[in-house]
Amino acid sequence: MSDPALLPGWAGEPIWDGFRALVSVDAGKVALRSRRGTGMGPAFPEIVAGAAQLPDATALDGVM
Repeated sequence: MSDPALLPGWAGEPIWDGFRALVSVDAGKVALRSRRGTGMGPAFPEIVAGAAQLPDATALDGVM
């Protein structure tokens, strides 16, 4: 089924099994945010703890 919001020749894939998030480490502080900027750290403390081991000035974008 085609999506009228997509341009001809483009394809899209919905994400039904996870959350899109950005994790960043700045001056030892970890921020986990949704693509709209909502803080997600309290809901995913294990990701925040793991990201604390990343080097400073790191930014990652992905699906979790």
